[in-house]
Amino acid sequence: MKRSFKLTIPILISVIFFSFFGSFQSMAASDTSGSQKTDILFLHDTHSHLDSFITMENGETATVGGFAKIKTLIQEAKAGNPDTLVLDAGDFSMGTLVQTIYDTEAAELRMLGALECDVTTLGNHEFDYRSAGLAGTLNAAKESNDPVPAMVLCNIDWETMEAEGLTEDQQLLKDAFESYGMKDYVVLDKGDVRIAVLGVFGVDSLACAPTCVLKFRDASEAAAETVAEIKANENVDMIVCVSHSGTDNDESKSEDEILANKVPEIDLIISGHTHTTLTEPIRHGDTYIVSCGEYGKNLGSLSLTRKEDGRWEMDSYRLIPITPAIASDDSTQKKIDSFMEIVDSAYLSSFGYTRDRILAQNDVEFATSADLYNIHTEHNLGNILSDAFLYAVSNAETGDNHPVSFAVVPSGCVRDTLPTGDITVEDVFNAYSLGIGSDGIPGYPLISVYLTGEEVKTVAEIDASVSDLMPSARLYISGINYSFNPHRIILNKTTDCYIPMSDGSREEIQDDKLYRVVCDLYSGQMLGATTDVSFGLLSIQPKFADGTPIENIEDVIIHSDGQEIKAWAAIAMYLESLEDTDGDGIANVPAYYSEFQGRKVVEDSTNLFDLIKNPNKYAVIIVLAVIVVFVIVVLLLVLIAKLIKRIIRKK
Repeated sequence: MKRSFKLTIPILISVIFFSFFGSFQSMAASDTSGSQKTDILFLHDTHSHLDSFITMENGETATVGGFAKIKTLIQEAKAGNPDTLVLDAGDFSMGTLVQTIYDTEAAELRMLGALECDVTTLGNHEFDYRSAGLAGTLNAAKESNDPVPAMVLCNIDWETMEAEGLTEDQQLLKDAFESYGMKDYVVLDKGDVRIAVLGVFGVDSLACAPTCVLKFRDASEAAAETVAEIKANENVDMIVCVSHSGTDNDESKSEDEILANKVPEIDLIISGHTHTTLTEPIRHGDTYIVSCGEYGKNLGSLSLTRKEDGRWEMDSYRLIPITPAIASDDSTQKKIDSFMEIVDSAYLSSFGYTRDRILAQNDVEFATSADLYNIHTEHNLGNILSDAFLYAVSNAETGDNHPVSFAVVPSGCVRDTLPTGDITVEDVFNAYSLGIGSDGIPGYPLISVYLTGEEVKTVAEIDASVSDLMPSARLYISGINYSFNPHRIILNKTTDCYIPMSDGSREEIQDDKLYRVVCDLYSGQMLGATTDVSFGLLSIQPKFADGTPIENIEDVIIHSDGQEIKAWAAIAMYLESLEDTDGDGIANVPAYYSEFQGRKVVEDSTNLFDLIKNPNKYAVIIVLAVIVVFVIVVLLLVLIAKLIKRIIRKK
């Protein structure tokens, strides 16, 4: 008994000790888990807006944004927590004059580095200057020896491209990516938190990048594989995705919400591409989706605490408006100013401009670029831009003596509005800044094509029917007026289309006549996308003046004096041509643009007559298809009924 008791005491002590130690370890793990915190600042869709800029906000002229002010906020955040993570979700380029030195100076990437941005990814607009442009900016950023962010993107489909044999452009990008150091993901240590950051590129992003030569895998599938790789090989506490896919009000089309549901191991998605401003995060399970809007108007800020189960809880989330009240960091502003001096000397000088040259004075409140995209009606901003295209080509020596009948501006190319007060060269470029021509000079050039009258009516129907499915295809036209009813059958929404005459009369559009139409190069490149959205029914074949089909849209770029007419320069030319009504030597925007001209009339009617009047061939096709389907269904039901009766009789 005594020996047994002596043995029992050590055993009991051991049990108590290990039980207590185990409890202590559990408590310690819980404490460590609960005490792990991280702070994250984020941007996306800054689109070369390095400097503060003037725009319209809530109907008033406002100065917003600016990397020098954002740097001040980042420094303040890092003073409180030196381990703050700074992220960007792509489309850091294309939107201001800074983009004109994109491929030579890499100003955007170098300024993200100046902000101490840790990681970024590619957006669709990084491909706007084609493969050579993107390769150029990556190489220039690397060669600058300035700090630049890491770059991640996990769903490029190199396997398929290599199996097919890499093209010259694909190889060019592959080499540039390797030189820069692009990876599927990176792992960062921020204090006691180890964070993996991966990047993805979405379906709609690719659709919006007509010059991109790369192939991409499904973002969710690639992300799932990358997350599995991270979990197998890296001891991380958090997984973050910088995504250039975006969100949508329709959850079935909301790519980053789909990603969150398919790859629930991702803790946080920084969602770029759709320029969404999320005042509250979207949450799916333990995955948060956040967005702070475009152009650096806001800096996203959030804090997370780790839960006992290892996932993360968001403690705080806010979007910090970048206003003039925020002090600018001097060194950051000096760096921006140095880039802008290069813009003046290397780019604008060839057009005879400087960025601060005043083109016109303006008292008219123009619609915003978001209005053109989201509100399906006539807008004065669309009117003045399309008028500018029509004027510029009509008054330039282009070698084509045919009069310009119509000019078309798509919402997807309009990046900002025209402010009240002085309108400068920089304001105009910011409003229509995208692309590059075949001459390798920044700025989409204008093109001239010929369409039949029937195809011109199709252009109106594309706006009326397709643009609800593809808002970047909302069109603003100078030279024709048309009406549409949003309640009518799709592909048959246009109810009237005609040419307005200066005396107030109208001229009917002749279906077989060729009309000269002017638009920017991007619009021509995107014709295939609009055709696809309409399942090939609303197709347009651009033609030369003799009716011969155009095979390469770059063959019809408009030149004057040996130079491409850039879309932004056409707008500048038109503004300078306006009448100087106050005698100060500077043109004035006329009050004409403060009112609508009936160019796009919305007939919001559900009256039966209005719904069926003037049916076009597409309406007939749709109605016949519905009738055929109905007849087939009825016949099937009759056949099923007969079979059932036979079975019953046999019983």
